[in-house]
Amino acid sequence: MEPVACPTIKRKDLAIFLQNLDPLPHPKDELEQYPVPADIAAEVLFRAYGHRDVWQRHVADLGCGNGVLAIGAAYLDASRIVAWDLDEEALAVARTNADRHGLEVAFAQGDVRDFNETVDTVFMNPPFGGQRKHADRPFLAAALQTAGVVYTFHNATTKEFIEREVTRLGAVVGDRRTYKFPLPHLQPYHRKRVSEVEVAHYRIVKRDA
Repeated sequence: MEPVACPTIKRKDLAIFLQNLDPLPHPKDELEQYPVPADIAAEVLFRAYGHRDVWQRHVADLGCGNGVLAIGAAYLDASRIVAWDLDEEALAVARTNADRHGLEVAFAQGDVRDFNETVDTVFMNPPFGGQRKHADRPFLAAALQTAGVVYTFHNATTKEFIEREVTRLGAVVGDRRTYKFPLPHLQPYHRKRVSEVEVAHYRIVKRDA
Protein backbone atom coordinates (compact mmCIF):
# COMPACT_ATOMS: atom_id res chain seq x y z
CA MET A 1 0.00 0.00 0.00
CA GLU A 2 1.44 3.35 -1.05
CA PRO A 3 1.98 5.98 1.67
CA VAL A 4 -0.31 9.01 1.48
CA ALA A 5 0.29 12.65 2.31
CA CYS A 6 -1.83 14.56 4.81
CA PRO A 7 -3.65 17.02 2.53
CA THR A 8 -4.85 19.76 4.90
CA ILE A 9 -2.57 19.84 7.97
CA LYS A 10 1.11 20.76 8.09
CA ARG A 11 3.43 18.90 10.42
CA LYS A 12 4.76 22.13 11.94
CA ASP A 13 1.19 23.20 12.74
CA LEU A 14 0.55 19.90 14.51
CA ALA A 15 3.82 20.32 16.46
CA ILE A 16 2.81 23.83 17.55
CA PHE A 17 -0.62 22.55 18.59
CA LEU A 18 0.89 19.71 20.64
CA GLN A 19 3.47 22.03 22.19
CA ASN A 20 0.62 24.02 23.75
CA LEU A 21 -0.90 21.06 25.59
CA ASP A 22 -0.59 21.18 29.37
CA PRO A 23 2.26 18.98 30.65
CA LEU A 24 2.01 16.77 33.72
CA PRO A 25 2.56 19.12 36.68
CA HIS A 26 4.13 16.47 38.93
CA PRO A 27 5.67 13.64 36.86
CA LYS A 28 6.06 10.44 38.85
CA ASP A 29 9.57 9.05 38.80
CA GLU A 30 8.43 5.48 39.49
CA LEU A 31 6.25 5.60 36.36
CA GLU A 32 9.01 7.23 34.27
CA GLN A 33 6.62 9.91 33.07
CA TYR A 34 8.87 11.64 30.58
CA PRO A 35 7.04 13.43 27.76
CA VAL A 36 7.42 12.93 24.02
CA PRO A 37 8.63 16.29 22.60
CA ALA A 38 5.93 17.88 20.45
CA ASP A 39 8.03 18.00 17.29
CA ILE A 40 8.91 14.31 17.57
CA ALA A 41 5.30 13.37 18.34
CA ALA A 42 4.17 15.29 15.26
CA GLU A 43 6.76 13.57 13.07
CA VAL A 44 5.72 10.12 14.28
CA LEU A 45 2.03 10.86 13.84
CA PHE A 46 2.55 12.20 10.32
CA ARG A 47 4.56 9.13 9.41
CA ALA A 48 1.74 6.96 10.75
CA TYR A 49 -0.75 9.00 8.72
CA GLY A 50 1.32 8.32 5.61
CA HIS A 51 1.12 4.59 6.32
CA ARG A 52 -2.68 4.86 6.66
CA ASP A 53 -2.42 3.97 10.35
CA VAL A 54 -4.26 7.04 11.76
CA TRP A 55 -6.95 8.52 9.55
CA GLN A 56 -10.26 6.75 10.20
CA ARG A 57 -8.45 4.14 12.30
CA HIS A 58 -9.26 2.87 15.78
CA VAL A 59 -6.28 4.01 17.84
CA ALA A 60 -5.01 3.48 21.39
CA ASP A 61 -2.38 5.41 23.35
CA LEU A 62 -1.03 3.17 26.12
CA GLY A 63 0.53 5.03 29.02
CA CYS A 64 -0.86 8.24 27.57
CA GLY A 65 0.60 10.76 30.03
CA ASN A 66 -0.71 14.20 29.09
CA GLY A 67 -2.32 12.71 25.98
CA VAL A 68 0.06 14.07 23.35
CA LEU A 69 -0.11 11.02 21.06
CA ALA A 70 -3.83 10.34 21.56
CA ILE A 71 -4.75 13.98 21.03
CA GLY A 72 -2.48 14.20 18.00
CA ALA A 73 -4.25 11.18 16.53
CA ALA A 74 -7.60 12.86 17.16
CA TYR A 75 -6.30 15.99 15.42
CA LEU A 76 -5.51 13.78 12.41
CA ASP A 77 -9.06 12.36 12.38
CA ALA A 78 -8.67 8.90 13.84
CA SER A 79 -12.14 7.35 14.03
CA ARG A 80 -11.90 6.34 17.69
CA ILE A 81 -9.16 6.99 20.24
CA VAL A 82 -8.75 5.44 23.66
CA ALA A 83 -6.11 6.84 26.01
CA TRP A 84 -5.08 4.42 28.76
CA ASP A 85 -2.97 5.15 31.82
CA LEU A 86 -2.38 3.79 35.31
CA ASP A 87 -2.14 7.30 36.76
CA GLU A 88 -5.44 9.08 37.42
CA GLU A 89 -3.69 12.46 37.65
CA ALA A 90 -2.19 12.00 34.18
CA LEU A 91 -5.59 11.07 32.80
CA ALA A 92 -7.11 14.22 34.31
CA VAL A 93 -4.51 16.38 32.54
CA ALA A 94 -4.99 14.51 29.24
CA ARG A 95 -8.78 14.82 29.51
CA THR A 96 -8.49 18.57 30.10
CA ASN A 97 -6.20 18.91 27.08
CA ALA A 98 -8.64 17.05 24.84
CA ASP A 99 -11.73 18.84 26.13
CA ARG A 100 -10.15 22.28 25.72
CA HIS A 101 -9.77 21.64 21.99
CA GLY A 102 -13.06 19.83 21.49
CA LEU A 103 -11.39 16.55 20.54
CA GLU A 104 -13.15 13.29 21.28
CA VAL A 105 -10.94 10.84 23.16
CA ALA A 106 -12.07 8.03 25.45
CA PHE A 107 -10.05 7.78 28.66
CA ALA A 108 -9.58 4.69 30.81
CA GLN A 109 -7.57 4.03 33.97
CA GLY A 110 -5.82 0.74 34.65
CA ASP A 111 -2.73 -1.42 34.41
CA VAL A 112 -1.63 -1.93 30.81
CA ARG A 113 -1.85 -5.69 31.37
CA ASP A 114 -5.61 -5.27 31.56
CA PHE A 115 -5.95 -3.49 28.23
CA ASN A 116 -7.87 -5.79 25.87
CA GLU A 117 -9.66 -3.53 23.38
CA THR A 118 -9.03 -4.55 19.78
CA VAL A 119 -7.67 -1.58 17.82
CA ASP A 120 -5.95 -0.92 14.51
CA THR A 121 -2.97 1.05 15.80
CA VAL A 122 -1.24 1.56 19.16
CA PHE A 123 0.94 4.56 19.94
CA MET A 124 2.95 4.50 23.14
CA ASN A 125 5.86 5.92 25.07
CA PRO A 126 6.24 3.26 27.78
CA PRO A 127 8.63 3.39 30.74
CA PHE A 128 12.13 2.57 29.52
CA GLY A 129 13.03 0.36 32.49
CA GLY A 130 15.25 2.80 34.35
CA GLN A 131 13.35 2.24 37.59
CA ARG A 132 12.18 -1.32 36.95
CA LYS A 133 13.99 -3.55 34.48
CA HIS A 134 11.98 -4.46 31.37
CA ALA A 135 9.08 -2.24 32.45
CA ASP A 136 8.30 -1.82 28.74
CA ARG A 137 7.72 -5.57 28.24
CA PRO A 138 4.03 -5.63 29.32
CA PHE A 139 3.37 -2.63 27.08
CA LEU A 140 4.75 -4.46 24.05
CA ALA A 141 2.75 -7.56 24.93
CA ALA A 142 -0.50 -5.62 25.37
CA ALA A 143 0.03 -3.62 22.19
CA LEU A 144 0.75 -6.62 19.99
CA GLN A 145 -2.11 -8.63 21.46
CA THR A 146 -4.60 -5.91 20.52
CA ALA A 147 -3.29 -4.07 17.42
CA GLY A 148 -1.90 -4.86 14.02
CA VAL A 149 0.53 -1.93 14.03
CA VAL A 150 2.44 -0.41 16.95
CA TYR A 151 4.41 2.86 17.12
CA THR A 152 6.58 2.84 20.23
CA PHE A 153 9.55 4.55 21.87
CA HIS A 154 12.29 2.73 23.81
CA ASN A 155 15.73 3.46 25.17
CA ALA A 156 18.13 3.05 22.25
CA THR A 157 20.45 0.85 24.34
CA THR A 158 17.77 -1.87 24.48
CA LYS A 159 17.64 -2.41 20.71
CA GLU A 160 18.62 -6.09 20.81
CA PHE A 161 16.14 -6.88 23.58
CA ILE A 162 13.30 -5.04 21.82
CA GLU A 163 13.90 -6.78 18.51
CA ARG A 164 14.05 -10.21 20.21
CA GLU A 165 10.85 -9.46 22.09
CA VAL A 166 9.10 -8.27 18.92
CA THR A 167 10.05 -11.51 17.15
CA ARG A 168 8.89 -13.59 20.13
CA LEU A 169 5.52 -11.82 20.02
CA GLY A 170 5.00 -12.68 16.35
CA ALA A 171 5.81 -9.31 14.78
CA VAL A 172 8.49 -7.58 12.75
CA VAL A 173 10.14 -4.17 12.96
CA GLY A 174 9.09 -2.26 9.88
CA ASP A 175 11.02 0.90 10.67
CA ARG A 176 13.39 2.13 13.38
CA ARG A 177 14.58 5.69 13.87
CA THR A 178 16.66 7.36 16.55
CA TYR A 179 15.88 10.59 18.37
CA LYS A 180 17.28 12.50 21.29
CA PHE A 181 14.76 13.24 24.01
CA PRO A 182 15.52 16.33 26.09
CA LEU A 183 14.79 15.34 29.68
CA PRO A 184 14.11 18.39 31.85
CA HIS A 185 14.99 18.60 35.53
CA LEU A 186 11.87 16.91 36.90
CA GLN A 187 13.20 15.13 39.97
CA PRO A 188 15.32 16.38 42.91
CA TYR A 189 18.23 14.05 42.08
CA HIS A 190 18.59 15.35 38.50
CA ARG A 191 21.80 17.39 38.38
CA LYS A 192 21.43 18.97 34.95
CA ARG A 193 18.66 21.41 34.05
CA VAL A 194 18.16 19.50 30.80
CA SER A 195 19.86 16.28 29.73
CA GLU A 196 19.44 14.14 26.64
CA VAL A 197 18.78 10.45 26.19
CA GLU A 198 19.00 8.58 22.90
CA VAL A 199 15.66 7.00 22.09
CA ALA A 200 14.74 4.51 19.38
CA HIS A 201 11.31 4.70 17.80
CA TYR A 202 9.85 1.60 16.16
CA ARG A 203 7.01 0.91 13.77
CA ILE A 204 6.13 -2.72 14.49
CA VAL A 205 3.79 -4.82 12.38
CA LYS A 206 2.22 -8.15 13.35
CA ARG A 207 2.98 -10.87 10.82
CA ASP A 208 -0.69 -11.71 10.38
CA ALA A 209 -1.88 -8.07 10.15
